[in-house]
Amino acid sequence: MHMTLSVAVSGASGYVGGEVLRVFSAHPDVEFGALTAHSSAGDRLGAHQPHLRTLADRTLVPTTVEELAGHDVVVLALPHGASGEIAAQLPPETLVLDCGADHRLSDPQAWRHYYGGEHAGTWPYGMPELITPDGHQRDALPGARRIAVPGCNVTAVTLALQPGVAAGVVDPTDVVAVLANGYSGAGRKLAPHLLASEALGAAAPYAVGGSHRHIPEIVQNLESAGAADVRISFTPTLVPMARGILATVTAPLAAGVHVEAVRHAWEQAYADEPFVHLLPQGQWPSTAATLGANTALMQVAVDGRAGRVVIVCAIDNLVKGTAGAALQSMNVALGLEETLGLTTLGVAP
Repeated sequence: MHMTLSVAVSGASGYVGGEVLRVFSAHPDVEFGALTAHSSAGDRLGAHQPHLRTLADRTLVPTTVEELAGHDVVVLALPHGASGEIAAQLPPETLVLDCGADHRLSDPQAWRHYYGGEHAGTWPYGMPELITPDGHQRDALPGARRIAVPGCNVTAVTLALQPGVAAGVVDPTDVVAVLANGYSGAGRKLAPHLLASEALGAAAPYAVGGSHRHIPEIVQNLESAGAADVRISFTPTLVPMARGILATVTAPLAAGVHVEAVRHAWEQAYADEPFVHLLPQGQWPSTAATLGANTALMQVAVDGRAGRVVIVCAIDNLVKGTAGAALQSMNVALGLEETLGLTTLGVAP
């Protein structure tokens, strides 16, 4: 049955807001309502998102509850700490998709430690593929009117490792994750280390030594998949590309597990997933193959000498890592086909 969904997008002048507009534009049932911004309010959208030609003449309005209310769906693409107050004032019947971190964590203490301030509360988590004690997270999304969209790094690491955790073939107490990240993940703010003169031709780590805010979310997800105890060393690295994440995740092969059982765990976990693909043996994922697509590509291998399982996962941080996950979760929440409006076709070369 065809329905028209009025969708408001906050933070429309930023990278995430712009990608939400691009991705949601492909959905046959979406009609955009208010497009809001903070300091850019009053500007034409095309001044900030010139690639969005069909929306270029729309005027950005202030991000207020009054502008956002009255829509079927509201997408919040705001900095952490900014979503909670607005979301609390929106009507309960409105489907609110929070692309920020405010409602992802279930532990208020973890929020205070990594983000500061008071926790805004926990919403249903918008990763349909997440393995849960009862099946998958998609089972918890139908009918939801508040959804917390996962972090982009979290998506790459969770999808990479959760099959091994659920099947008991890896030891989650010694996880090492090293990520190569495109600069769009840092947002559209001006900062010296984000300038082209600093970034081009260079790779630079950030949030080293357990300080990255996505760590508790990763731990939360791996516990959902069945880990009793998770210890992770997580190191993201900015590399000179606009978008994309290549996550290399390793963990010890669990005691008594045969090597043949490892690949089988990933094959079984993702056999029916439309957006998560285990590549044929010998083929390794590249961020280039995921650009513009709601796709996670991965490969798994066993390093016999080190006794570790190695998983490499590639995603587009702005699509599968954010905007695509929001649209995918919206579809499930509203009883639509989960794949509606989403593509697995990347842009290459």
